[in-house]
Amino acid sequence: MNTFQFRSQVAVLMEDSIDTDQIIPARFLTTTTKAGLGKLLFNDWRYDSSGKPKADFVLNQADPEQTKVLLAGEDFGCGSSREHAPWALVDWGLRAVIARSFADIFRNNALKNGLLPIALPADAHAALAKDLERDPSGEVIISLQNQQVALPDGSKITFEVDPFAKHLLLNGHDELDFLRTFTDATEAYESKRP
Repeated sequence: MNTFQFRSQVAVLMEDSIDTDQIIPARFLTTTTKAGLGKLLFNDWRYDSSGKPKADFVLNQADPEQTKVLLAGEDFGCGSSREHAPWALVDWGLRAVIARSFADIFRNNALKNGLLPIALPADAHAALAKDLERDPSGEVIISLQNQQVALPDGSKITFEVDPFAKHLLLNGHDELDFLRTFTDATEAYESKRP
């Protein structure tokens, strides 16, 4: 079983209502593969009109090897239901997004694609933001098994997650993988039918 527990620095993008068109603009939705979408993540915020990276944008300053968590404001992933948004976040290297709240469709798409959306109450969210303002290199520890985020100050906050989605993430499966676990039983049943 995959424990889905990791330590990470946090990229802070403290904006409310970051919609899926900002996460990955519609003009990039012509692909049906996930590979390479990370370079298009927040494209219009990360790059200038000539395609040059903007030095002051948080993901242009972050190391994807060290930064597996994004901290955002409220209503993250609102807008259209594009699955490309979590694909791009994961392809960049993120494993979790912490926010005050998430759009329902984004949350479901994220969980189905290996990205953990963690909604924190206002006080815990503010405490994390304050810790990271004091020390931008501060780290969090995410434990899906325990459904906890350990903040840089050592305090632990519990978060909610759908039990079936948790099961899939802990086992490194998506819904199709889960159905495939019943292949032998299904074939045995079918072989006994006339």
